Amino acid sequence: MSDPLADRLGPEWGHGPDGVRTRSASRVVVLDGAGRVLLLRGSDPATPGTDWWFTVGGGREPGESARAAAARELREETGLAVDPAVLDGPVWSRTAEFAFLGARCRQHEEFFVHRVAEGFEADRAGWTDLERASVTQVRWWDPAELGASGVAFYPVDLPRLVAALPAAWTGEPLVVD
Repeated sequence: MSDPLADRLGPEWGHGPDGVRTRSASRVVVLDGAGRVLLLRGSDPATPGTDWWFTVGGGREPGESARAAAARELREETGLAVDPAVLDGPVWSRTAEFAFLGARCRQHEEFFVHRVAEGFEADRAGWTDLERASVTQVRWWDPAELGASGVAFYPVDLPRLVAALPAAWTGEPLVVD
């Protein structure tokens, strides 16, 4: 029997032992030469009036490494094709729980960093139908501006986390909220 929600969410979503829809995901903190971070503005099609800002990224395909998924998601969501080896990190990890499309969801995320030249513009040609329905804007944010904006964004400490990133990451990922 077909599960319409699973069909909308995608094949990478399974169920945890507690029944919550669960997946592993890779995210990319895209930074430009001015230190700005590229974020997507999302909403829940099942809950009109909600929105929040988040980093590029998404679910891992079966058997796909976190790094390979990050590079694939970067290409799909921005048009930027890079060798997974050039991504810095993972720099952060977190487990996020949220409601989406009327379902309780849990996502285990690893964050990588990729730096681009100032003036880079994202290409949306690789977006899925769900991304087209739920992502309303792509924008560069100065971390200080983001922190003072009053908008919802994730991870919740993103401005401080971005400001603390070294030029190259050499350690274990920090666990963030």
